[in-house]
Amino acid sequence: MDVKKYLERRRFQVDRALDRWIVGRDEFPPGLHKAMRYSVFAGGKRLRPILVLAAAEAVGGKAAEALPVACALELIHTYSLIHDDLPAMDDDDLRRGRPTSHKVFGEAAAILAGDALLTEAFQLMARPDLMKNVPVRRRLEAIHLVAMSAGSQGMVGGQVMDMACEGAEIKPDILEYIHTHKTGALIGAAAAAGGIIGGGSPREVRALEEYGRKMGLGFQIVDDLLDVEGEENKMGKTVGKDRAKGKATYPALFGIEDSHRKAEGLIREATARLDSFDRRANPLREIARYILQRKN
Repeated sequence: MDVKKYLERRRFQVDRALDRWIVGRDEFPPGLHKAMRYSVFAGGKRLRPILVLAAAEAVGGKAAEALPVACALELIHTYSLIHDDLPAMDDDDLRRGRPTSHKVFGEAAAILAGDALLTEAFQLMARPDLMKNVPVRRRLEAIHLVAMSAGSQGMVGGQVMDMACEGAEIKPDILEYIHTHKTGALIGAAAAAGGIIGGGSPREVRALEEYGRKMGLGFQIVDDLLDVEGEENKMGKTVGKDRAKGKATYPALFGIEDSHRKAEGLIREATARLDSFDRRANPLREIARYILQRKN
């Protein structure tokens, strides 16, 4: 399969749904909704929602039924980026090649836009009209999983530890904790939630979550490497900031070559978790391999 064409087709599907379901920019209060939509439609790979759709189909489900959950994952991811860019955290001026939310709308509006997107995500997953064809038990299971992966035991916990370890010497197990929680948890949740909505068995859902978590860690290591080796015009954000801020990264701890090997090993482990799946899981396999080749 042509993975680039697949990703583009799915990204277009997600973008159309987001445009339909997110409150319009002119709805009152317009300043808030403009800020929300500014960040959601600033570009991006849509990796997490695409994983939801691909995982749903991998277990024999329908991508259309998983689309609200897919969009919710993108809203959660976007909120996290808005907050991550704030002066109190990473203090970034660029995101996806455009000025960050707080640079355009101010810090208070950026915080509130992030808050609103997080809340909107759960409203979307719980909408009866959009999820009417999915059994209630599956809906609740997916919402619970996403909430756990986004909160203090997942993404937020990883962000807290990332900030706490700036400028400090840390051990490999702490670095792995940061990356598996800050990035891997939500990517794992995306794959698992798709499996749940698609009607996968408990064994299949576990395999999908392990696939996502392994791939998520590999994705973050590649991200760390791109901050060292990447080009700013391709990245769409400032490069070299991890080293300048003393961030805990794989290249800083293990070096460039070992980090590349670690990422490659994780992608192999991720695809191995799909060995029991048939050809319907091929998009998931190809997405994992594509992660290693990305330039942004």
